[in-house]
Amino acid sequence: MAGNVLEITEGNFEQEVAKAATPVLIDMWAAWCGPCRMIAPMVEELAGKYQGKIKVGKLNVDEHPQVAGRFRIMNIPTLLLFKGGKEVDRIVGVVPKDELGKRIEKVLV
Repeated sequence: MAGNVLEITEGNFEQEVAKAATPVLIDMWAAWCGPCRMIAPMVEELAGKYQGKIKVGKLNVDEHPQVAGRFRIMNIPTLLLFKGGKEVDRIVGVVPKDELGKRIEKVLV
């Protein structure tokens, strides 16, 4: 994983997401998912662009199905945006990078 992107797990979800002081973007993905591999470079680039303003993490739904189930993840990639420990936005599928940036900007205000 890129230096600016955290690995989110069942074990660190509470600390890294629910109790985060900044907004959090989580990329729900799996190794076998082609569209997940398409969006990964965008997520990593945005992690660098918004470093210090937003925390970015990836959660492998195959390794942590309990978290995926808690958020009713039915399709991947799904990007979840959290603010104050609560889900505030959800993006399902591959979207253009500028659209993802706009959604992040809304959470930062």
